[in-house]
Amino acid sequence: MPPFSALAADSHADWWAELRAIIGLSWPMALTNLAQLAMATTDIIMMGRLSAETLAAGALGVNLYLVALIFGIGLLNATAPLVAADVGANRAASEVRRTVQQALWSAVCISIPAWLVLWWTGPILHALGQDPALSTLAATYVHALQWALLPFLGYLALRGFVSALERPAVALAIGLAGVAVNALGNWCLMLGHCGIEPMGIAGSGLATTLTSCALFAALAVVAIRDPQFAGYALFERCWRPDWERFRAFWRLGLPLAATLSFEVTIFNAAVFLMGLIGPASLAAHAIAIQIAALSFMVPLGVGQAATVRVGLAYGAGDRQGISRAGWTAYALTLALMVTLSLIMIIMPKTLIGLFLNTADPANAEIIRLATSFLLLAALFQIVDGGQAVGAGMLRGLQDGRVPMLYALLGYWVIGLPVGAALAFWAKLGGVGIWIGLASGLTIVAALMLLRWSRRERLGLVKHIVTTATRKQQ
Repeated sequence: MPPFSALAADSHADWWAELRAIIGLSWPMALTNLAQLAMATTDIIMMGRLSAETLAAGALGVNLYLVALIFGIGLLNATAPLVAADVGANRAASEVRRTVQQALWSAVCISIPAWLVLWWTGPILHALGQDPALSTLAATYVHALQWALLPFLGYLALRGFVSALERPAVALAIGLAGVAVNALGNWCLMLGHCGIEPMGIAGSGLATTLTSCALFAALAVVAIRDPQFAGYALFERCWRPDWERFRAFWRLGLPLAATLSFEVTIFNAAVFLMGLIGPASLAAHAIAIQIAALSFMVPLGVGQAATVRVGLAYGAGDRQGISRAGWTAYALTLALMVTLSLIMIIMPKTLIGLFLNTADPANAEIIRLATSFLLLAALFQIVDGGQAVGAGMLRGLQDGRVPMLYALLGYWVIGLPVGAALAFWAKLGGVGIWIGLASGLTIVAALMLLRWSRRERLGLVKHIVTTATRKQQ
């Protein structure tokens, strides 16, 4: 909770106004995150209807693809705080345009090398010790999926722009339409309907690629035609490089990308470790992690709202506004994650039933393992939400390098080794891996909160306070 001095400095009306602003930004952002994840969830559900082997191969393939995607998402997370700071400081539209264009150029720079690597999915998975048949099937999926990377990252860059202007509902409407388009694509291409021959798992990857192209095109049209956005002329002379702004974008975006990559890739590593334990553990983990990821979209949305609100106050030189925005988002996240954790504890089999037929005896072992994994996931939901919103608060201050080191320490120095030791040395299997994940999340959440609490002493707001003082003079 915020210190008493912060509460005393502002009226209760200011805090309630901030809460309304955070909620107003958070719910469309969280629903947009859920819509994006719903596309992947749709893929997994339909793969599970084909066979358990298809589900396991899809889990392997998508987790390799996510290494590139998550790095890109983290890098493009720099868009919202940079645009918000420009808007908060009332800078010219050309400054905002420069930031968004460099975000789009950055998406291109990430996608091209990622495509080259992902084309070798089969040999990579085989070298990591995965089952050869599953590796081949996963490669078939990724070869159709990988082309979704560039249009989806472009969509995220434009989403950061509209969110910083406090219009996240625009991206939400497009994202919800994308869920329907992706589901229809899976139904037609993967399962074979509408006169199309069934393509199997490759059809799911192609459906996601086509949907990502539609998402970017739709949001680009809105950015061009909507009166609030049209004045920024985002695509005007977009082919001209702006190396100064490009470097500035990467200075903030690169540590943000590394932070998110450290977090997500530890879950990817957990998938590979589960594959070494056995197919049942791998399939159960795919289900449990998908449910936990759905829950995580809520604090992620609040964290994104905190980035915008803190970023606007940062750009305006409003120190009290920074404190108010951050602490309000943090308190809201804790309340939401306690609720979601209780849902996981009370009804695990109902949630698992969304992915597998719980009445089929052949799925009994997968359901047993998924239930135990999901109960552990419920226990660390609160700290997972805390680290997500904490990262968002610090991102609003354009603070990325130290949180990156926190993520490296918590996830890879502590979380993964603890999980591997408990799984294979202590013979706890998949449960040990999940305990390791929880320990890493707890460490990172605590460090993020400590850094936010000490932001004044660490000089994270020194620049904006100086700026505000100059304006008063």
